[in-house]
Amino acid sequence: MKIDKVLLITTIILIVFGILMVYSSSNIWALYKYKDAFKYVKAQFIFFIAGLILISILIKIDASYYEKYSNKILFICFMLLILVLIPGIGKVRNGSRSWFGIGVLGIQPSEFSKIGLIIYTSKYLAHNNKYIKDIKKGLLPLFMIICLFFLLIMLEPDFGTAMVIILTLIGLIYISGPKLSFFIKIGLIGLVGIVILIAIAPYRMQRIVSYLNPWSDPLGSGFQIIQSLYAIGPSSLLGKGFGNSIQKNFYLPEPQTDFIFSIIAEEFGFLGVILVISLFFIIFYRAIKISLRETDLFKKYLVFGLSFGIILQVILNILVVTGTIPTTGITLPFLSYGGSSLMVSMISIGIILNVSRNN
Repeated sequence: MKIDKVLLITTIILIVFGILMVYSSSNIWALYKYKDAFKYVKAQFIFFIAGLILISILIKIDASYYEKYSNKILFICFMLLILVLIPGIGKVRNGSRSWFGIGVLGIQPSEFSKIGLIIYTSKYLAHNNKYIKDIKKGLLPLFMIICLFFLLIMLEPDFGTAMVIILTLIGLIYISGPKLSFFIKIGLIGLVGIVILIAIAPYRMQRIVSYLNPWSDPLGSGFQIIQSLYAIGPSSLLGKGFGNSIQKNFYLPEPQTDFIFSIIAEEFGFLGVILVISLFFIIFYRAIKISLRETDLFKKYLVFGLSFGIILQVILNILVVTGTIPTTGITLPFLSYGGSSLMVSMISIGIILNVSRNN
């Protein structure tokens, strides 16, 4: 059977464009800091090639194997999250101990936990479908496992990744058909939890304040979002042109990562933004189409979970860089600099393509 070529080609187009934007947004900073304008783009390209190799392998591995070994995959993810918290093993970057250092590169186990949890949750929902409407029998055991992973990721701390995982899994659980009362209770518990997390970490409260009024601290907590809006605001229809961003010149901090969408808007304008969003829409549409066609319940949930996780992250990232929600440190899939983020997104596509091949 043939794979979904539209999905594969769209993904590659996005990644190649992302590599170009990583160079455009980072070359000045990389030249100043490392004396090498291509430092970031070279690392991103290495992960891109590794991702292509992984996709070519994953296309040939039937998705039913993930169902068979889901417990082992989840256990490996759990152990990696434990190990990364140990000083000397886990590396601290930007105040978060969430990385394994490999030379100049870094691996973020919390990113790979997204896939592990989606695989496990898909299997759990498929095997316990008749108990889904029973909260105690059906969903409580699953929810406890999800909460355990959430707590481990918050110990790093990595609030953005933890929220993406929680929201992705809630979306996946929702389509399995539990009672609405479950989500009301989860929502209330989540609201209380968010308040507590904000209360125990002053920097999160600063982000809330800067979200409500960035100009209350324009050189501190509000600086990044102000510079992001300065990039997006005057971008016009066609933007300033590739490589002509002003905000990447030491105004917007590390523009090649979470705020790369701001540079895309500044350089390519409204039309560039619409094009990028359209490419993401095509990816999500093709993946959902594959999910709806699938008769195997595990594979149906798996494809939905992986694709929903990608599109949810896209939406949250765009909301952050436009100042619609507080800053959370969420990367833009396929486009932001970061090996772990790119690899996880490409692994997700590889698994979806395998399902499409046998669909």
